[in-house]
Amino acid sequence: MNVSSSAAATEYIKRHHRHEAGENQCSSALVKLIKAPLPLVWSLVRRFDEPQKYKPFVSRCVAPGNLEIGSLREVDVKSGLPATTSTERLELLDDNEHILSIRIIGGDHRLQNYSSIISVHPEIIDGRPGTLVIESFVVDVPEGNTKDETCFFVEALIKCNLKSLADVSEGLAMQDQTERIDIRKLGAER
Repeated sequence: MNVSSSAAATEYIKRHHRHEAGENQCSSALVKLIKAPLPLVWSLVRRFDEPQKYKPFVSRCVAPGNLEIGSLREVDVKSGLPATTSTERLELLDDNEHILSIRIIGGDHRLQNYSSIISVHPEIIDGRPGTLVIESFVVDVPEGNTKDETCFFVEALIKCNLKSLADVSEGLAMQDQTERIDIRKLGAER
């Protein structure tokens, strides 16, 4: 990340990612640059009802009703993690500022009082439209764990999700560019 991206990320974190971590909680923010335009990245992030589109640990999600603040989703987690289900509430969905916030309110896992905010911001990467994605969280430290262990575990999950978001977004962006190039070639050949 270049200096201007780093300064912008710091400013976005101050503005959109305020978590009040209690004494027995940990909190962190992670940043990812994605070589895909913001509208494409946001179209994946904003789908509270379809996190499996880019989150590799989600096997299934059921989110009945309309997507609105307070909506719930039931998430099934793929095996291999110390969890099987998660009940999550949509806290914020702002299509103007590109911010999504969720809170875990139940399920079979150790992430008690977990809350996260993900924000998506325009960025220029190698002279092309790209996206700066920031995800922050706060969570209770489970009994028998340290703050460092808890933060390390949650950060590893988020890093995996952000890498997958980048892979999916960049793949879709490349498909779109390829399709546009192919259409132009077809027009020139006629």
